[in-house]
Amino acid sequence: MSANVLLITPPFTQLNTAYPATAYLKGFLETKGVCVDQMDLSIELFTEIFTSEYVEALFKQAEMLGNYEFPLVWKYKEEYIDKVDSVMNYLRNQEITAAYQINHPSYLPQGHRRIQLESDLSTTFGNLGILDKAKHLATLFVEELGDFIQANVDEFFSFTRYAEHIARAASSFDEIDDLLQYETTIIEDEMLYLLKEQVTQKAYDLVGFSIPFPGNLFSALRCAQYLKQEFPQLRITLGGGYCNTELRRLSDPRVFNYVDFITLDDGEGPLLKLIQYLQNNVSENELERTYKIQSGKVVYKNKIPNTIFHHKNLPAPSYVGLPHDKYLSFLDVMNPMHRMWSDGRWNKLTIAHGCYWKQCSFCDVTLDYIGNYQNTTADDLVNKIEKIISETGIRGFHFVDEAAPPKMLRALAHKLLERKVYITWWTNIRFEKTFNEELCALLAKSGCIAVTGGLEVASDRLLTKMKKGVDIAQVARVTKAFSNHNIMVHAYLMYGFPTQTIQETIDSLEVVRQLFYHQCIQSGFWHLFACTAHSPVGKNPDAYDIEVTGPVFKGFAENDLFHKDPKGAKHQKFTQGLNTALHQYLNHKGFETPLQDFFDFKVPKTKVDKCLILNALSC
Repeated sequence: MSANVLLITPPFTQLNTAYPATAYLKGFLETKGVCVDQMDLSIELFTEIFTSEYVEALFKQAEMLGNYEFPLVWKYKEEYIDKVDSVMNYLRNQEITAAYQINHPSYLPQGHRRIQLESDLSTTFGNLGILDKAKHLATLFVEELGDFIQANVDEFFSFTRYAEHIARAASSFDEIDDLLQYETTIIEDEMLYLLKEQVTQKAYDLVGFSIPFPGNLFSALRCAQYLKQEFPQLRITLGGGYCNTELRRLSDPRVFNYVDFITLDDGEGPLLKLIQYLQNNVSENELERTYKIQSGKVVYKNKIPNTIFHHKNLPAPSYVGLPHDKYLSFLDVMNPMHRMWSDGRWNKLTIAHGCYWKQCSFCDVTLDYIGNYQNTTADDLVNKIEKIISETGIRGFHFVDEAAPPKMLRALAHKLLERKVYITWWTNIRFEKTFNEELCALLAKSGCIAVTGGLEVASDRLLTKMKKGVDIAQVARVTKAFSNHNIMVHAYLMYGFPTQTIQETIDSLEVVRQLFYHQCIQSGFWHLFACTAHSPVGKNPDAYDIEVTGPVFKGFAENDLFHKDPKGAKHQKFTQGLNTALHQYLNHKGFETPLQDFFDFKVPKTKVDKCLILNALSC
């Protein structure tokens, strides 16, 4: 008899498109005769919360608790209740007649986010930007309600995470375990009601929660806790990016009060063996990359060699069963590149498994999802693309690679054009010299509209130290080649890499300024360097002149490490200034502003040649 499996993405993940983990596993398991349902509990819960009936209940709950934060939301309470349905419907469909209504000055309340708008939106969007203007106003309306919920009803609530601060750097399970004993919130009650509705539809043998980020852990455990209490016959497993990264030394048995199994790395092999084990078709010793409890202790079952399912042999992910009509397009940032993470429907697909470079010293290159590089063929990819389009009706694709291989992108572009498969797509790359004008033109012709990539520290000394394999001049030429062919470029920026000085931080900002000014990049985001346990820096801190100071591992999660950087600057003090400058550049402003003006403390003048990027582009 075929097993029945339910795979769940717990709140909160992306709200504009389906996260792909359960779709990949469903596509694979169904080829093995397993019956798989999938549930995006994240979007299901979000769309239930933001309804007229539920918002009214949230106000009553806040009043009962005596919480009255955000007085403007309270003032316009009836308007928020009456208009939330129309706003959510617009964020789903962006219908032009609704846009005119939402844009009317008197339609939506002037809440705390709305009144902070810097200028009349007509100057930002113009007369033709009716749909985007309405989308931005609708986004602010929903964000105002989100602020209200977090402040007055459920402190864990957030649009893209839930109780994230609890799971981040949770070396001990103590706090998580304690909070799971608290009464459920009104938000959690709705989440568990939706879960119950799904679970009672079929006699499931296994329920699996995919946990991509720390902000999904607590809600997954809350769901698992409920299932253990109400459906004790169900077996429950956890997997996903968070487990693969942070639970590699798990020894605390208390998490198994809530779940039966936790699997690591690619889920196909471990889940298939786990299903066979639950059907008594294989013994416990046949399990692969799976934690379970045995005589009160955590044991790791991993039969060697593992069953290998190569990337090129895996079927297409299956998005069947996901509620494609419920996803929402938000517009919180005007920048056309920056908005792509929250706006639009994108099918997620991986071109290659892992990273073909796998040398960057800040990256988790020792883990399977980075270090185990596997490729496929262009024909295979286009076959998968066509299958996904037939299931979802969506022709937008986000290729979610660690770094998409240039040779594979060239082959894919040629195959898309040859087979006349018309899609719009974007992906993550390394800014390597292979991306010349000719290749960028080809990619644009095949439907590429944007790329993201790591510029990181924008300092040649530090780029060499982190083994990035690129230099500033090369990045400038590559990004300009993309931009010349109307492919937008987003740069991941880093500050605080070991030994980075004040001078290097300011010089990095100047490089970023010039890249924006010369239209090499259109978007960026500053990340403060994080020392992780599975990176070359974390494994050998002495080689990078830092001292790891904690946290002490207490049996649960291990990833972010505390560290001292005696040779570097006081990196945190630069956060506000760097972000202020970047905000200006994102909006095509501030290029003539002295860098000193972005900081509220004295910084050195840049030593970067004012024509550095211009000269690189002239080579």
